[in-house]
Amino acid sequence: MSLPPQFLDEIRARVPLSRVIGRKVVWDLRRSNQAKGDWWAPCPFHGEKTASFHVDDQKGFYYCFGCHAKGDALTFLREAEGLGFIEAVEQLASEAGLPMPERDPHQVQRADRRSELVEVMEQAARWFCMQMGTGTAADARSYLARRGLNDSACEQFGIGFAPDQRQGLFNALRSKGFAEALIVEAGLVAKPDDGGAPFDRFRGRITFPIRDGRGRCIAFGGRAMDPNARAKYLNSPETPLFDKGRNLYNVGPARAAVAKGKPLIIAEGYMDVIALVRAGFEGAVAPLGTAITEDQLRLMWRISPEPVIALDGDNAGLRAAMRLIDLALPLTGPGQALRFAFLPQGQDPDDLIRAKGAPAMTAVLQEARPLVDLLWRRETEGRVFDSPERRAALDKALGDAIAKIPDKDTRDHYFSALKQMKWELFGQRRREAQPTRGPRPAWQPGGMRGATSGPVAPVASTRASWLSSPDADERTAERMIEAMILAICATHPELIGPVETRLERLEPEDGDRAALIHDLLAGSQSQAGQRALESIMAEPHVRAAPAILRPDDGDNAAGILANALDRIEARRSAREEIARAEAEIEGLADEGLTWRVAQSARARQQADHPSLADLSDLGEDRAALSAQLRAALENEIWRKPRR
Repeated sequence: MSLPPQFLDEIRARVPLSRVIGRKVVWDLRRSNQAKGDWWAPCPFHGEKTASFHVDDQKGFYYCFGCHAKGDALTFLREAEGLGFIEAVEQLASEAGLPMPERDPHQVQRADRRSELVEVMEQAARWFCMQMGTGTAADARSYLARRGLNDSACEQFGIGFAPDQRQGLFNALRSKGFAEALIVEAGLVAKPDDGGAPFDRFRGRITFPIRDGRGRCIAFGGRAMDPNARAKYLNSPETPLFDKGRNLYNVGPARAAVAKGKPLIIAEGYMDVIALVRAGFEGAVAPLGTAITEDQLRLMWRISPEPVIALDGDNAGLRAAMRLIDLALPLTGPGQALRFAFLPQGQDPDDLIRAKGAPAMTAVLQEARPLVDLLWRRETEGRVFDSPERRAALDKALGDAIAKIPDKDTRDHYFSALKQMKWELFGQRRREAQPTRGPRPAWQPGGMRGATSGPVAPVASTRASWLSSPDADERTAERMIEAMILAICATHPELIGPVETRLERLEPEDGDRAALIHDLLAGSQSQAGQRALESIMAEPHVRAAPAILRPDDGDNAAGILANALDRIEARRSAREEIARAEAEIEGLADEGLTWRVAQSARARQQADHPSLADLSDLGEDRAALSAQLRAALENEIWRKPRR
């Protein structure tokens, strides 16, 4: 139905947005400014305790700084209460005291037809519930009792029974005056192609009503009592009311529970949802007999920014998770994440709760892993990466996957997380393989040829080093700091992860050192990298600092590594700033240029001499570690190795 924009503007103006939303939230009156129409509350779309949901009556819009939900009064009614567009307009118009514009007769007819379909579905639900109390449902009641469901559970979820009769429901609905065509259109009965009499679609089955976000019955699911039935579970066909790829079982109650702080849990089937809800996990939903669809994912994220997919502990559950990766990645981003909880082998939520209770399920949910972990598992599990080609194939597979993520920041975080996982995998395998390679290389701590147990007196050549000369060559100084950085990373591979981005930015002029950086980041070994490492470990200023190169001195090494990186980055930054300044100077330098050069010089001064800088944000430990680096490089411990 096409409505005049002026009419929509009028109802928005007459009905304050805070009145519409106020029925669903509790305002934070300390933060809100009622006089200005400025309101704050915990978000009704995702569970939280802080008031990050903002409503502006003057502008007529709301926005959540947590899940990024936003819109106007019509949007809120559609998202929070599951109303259609026309239904939302009608509700606001009623509150505003405005009559609806004349409607298209065809649209009126369709709306009326939907109302009739809802009514016949509700009547069917009542009839199924009545049958659960009859003698024909004895086996069904016994089955439910074995599954831990009593009469109150059946009443809570509307569980009923469809007798094994060809026209039991059909005749009951016809006796209430419903037309045959309406019953067929609702999907409750099937009409043979040869024109024969309609027959009940659900026969000899326990029935579960499927309701939309407003609580209206739109379909049924049926669980067969006959173990030889062709389909254990059967859902209603798609109808004007029901699209199985756009709905979730128990969505209405789950939305309300998530708004109160419960997690949104995605289970596999009806019985799992019922078991979860009765165990206290009221935010449980389930897809309707199919794999999770894009529309269902978007519906989940409108309820919670981070649903937990609870997968059965079998191969089918794992396959379902792997299929979901490619569907979710192009949609994921801030406020739209997934976590995956894997149940014990051979168990679903219902089994686990009945066997070990709610605490066991809580433990499983607490161990839920993010989507990036599942992507890594899919691409690496059961595979061996013992060649450059296999590692390149892994890089390509992971790169292709994260390229699907539309949000740049999310892509960058995936990239960093996966790089860390690759380092841990390849670095661990490299460390495990090292003992089988024979004697340790000369550069390893404790195995350096000619190394001594402590510092010796400086020699004349040491006193003439670049550290003692104010005219020392800048690039030589940077090369020596660069060598210390690479030596620490080689002997303390566990320190590489937090600084890998800074290592990439070193970009040494020496090709062998560049190869060494690649080896350190990838957990590999190349001939060029080995040459560079042996050369670095033989340099006097590196050999003079054996203490920080011991594997058991990681704490000191971490601080010294950080300071060395600060120093080399500050030097390069200062050199680049001066080069830019020289290019910009025309006549007298302006204040901005002078300030930039001064800031660059100050950064270098702080990196080279932390004791002279303001260390209030670094702490005493960092200052002490900086001093250790200076001591390691000062001329009094420089010396040539003994022969």
